[in-house]
Amino acid sequence: MSFIPLRPGLGPEPLTERSDAARNRERLLKAARELVEECGAEGLTMDRLAEQAGVGKGTVFRRFGSRAGLMLTLLSESEAAFQARFMFGPPPLGPGARGLDRLIAFGAERILYVMEYGELVLAAENAARGRFEAPPAALWHRHIEVLLREEGFDGDPWLMASALSATLDPERLLTLVKGHHITADRLAASWRDLVTRVVGDGRLRHP
Repeated sequence: MSFIPLRPGLGPEPLTERSDAARNRERLLKAARELVEECGAEGLTMDRLAEQAGVGKGTVFRRFGSRAGLMLTLLSESEAAFQARFMFGPPPLGPGARGLDRLIAFGAERILYVMEYGELVLAAENAARGRFEAPPAALWHRHIEVLLREEGFDGDPWLMASALSATLDPERLLTLVKGHHITADRLAASWRDLVTRVVGDGRLRHP
């Protein structure tokens, strides 16, 4: 199954990749995940990764290009899994549920994603030019827009999808969690209330 990577050209490794190169890549990614788990995203440096994986620093830079490139590689795998769930997975997140239920599930899942990977997302942002126009962000926006249209919201679904997407911005969510001690459950409940009101108001204006 294909997916939209966080940055063009950052897709899976080619099938012709040498077996030793593939092993090195998996060893580096495993070590990177271990460092993030132990020290957080801020503790993941190229020097630490080289030491943790038992390779030279040059190997790390040849593989990922930069620290930001490493972050994006780590995120691409989790992003692929997230895309698979809302595009092809079971309802209510995946196809088979009504649009409003899918919207509610999408926001709740995205909030959980940010709770798990948000620090990596923020650390990688300096590698992405125009993060709101990045291919995955465009996909999330289009997904929300389509679900709004399914629910009969035809005031300005494209612009409303942009507004709703902004409420799921990682920096905003992490600020609420860390600065105001808001729980993921409370964020998900707020998202549910928001999209329910948006869809309901859209139906009233356009019966």
